Amino acid sequence: MGTFQIHVEKDYLGFCAAHFITYDGHQCEMLHGHNYRVRIDIEGAVDENFYVLDFTRVKHMMKRLCDELDHRMLLPLYNSLLELEYSEDSIAVRYKQRRFVFPREDVVLLPIANTTAEMLAQHICRRALEELGKNDTSRLTAITVEVEESIGQSATYREQLPL
Repeated sequence: MGTFQIHVEKDYLGFCAAHFITYDGHQCEMLHGHNYRVRIDIEGAVDENFYVLDFTRVKHMMKRLCDELDHRMLLPLYNSLLELEYSEDSIAVRYKQRRFVFPREDVVLLPIANTTAEMLAQHICRRALEELGKNDTSRLTAITVEVEESIGQSATYREQLPL
C-alpha cells in the first residue's frame, strides 16, 4: 500500500535571525545571524477532497511560523549554561563573563535547549502541529521540518504521528 506526502518549500518561507550556541560544555559561539530557510513535508492519507492538506493552508501557516522568528534574537529557555535576566524593557543573557542585553521586543524565547538548526526544526515542527490541531492531524502519519541555516547546511526533525 502506498503513502501520500506533500512538500512545501517557498522562497518566502524563511527568517533572518541572530543567535549563538553553547557547546562542549565550556564554549560559546560569537553572536551572529543566518538567513534561514524552512521546508515542511507532511505525510498521511488523503481527505474527501483528495488532499493530504491544502497547500494554501500549509503555506499560510508556515509563513506565520517563520514570521514569529523573523528579525529577532533567538534565545533558548532551557540552556543550563545561560542565565537569563528580565527587566521591563530588556532581556539580558549571561554566559560566563559575557553578557548581552537585548530590547525585549527583539527577543524570542524558545522552549528549547540550544538554538541549533536541529532544535529550531523541532520547535517549528511542534508549532506546526499546534497550529494544525488534533482534527487536522488525525489522518497524518508524519511531519518533517527542515531548517537550512546556509546553503547546503541544514537539519531536519521528523515527528511520527499516531493513527
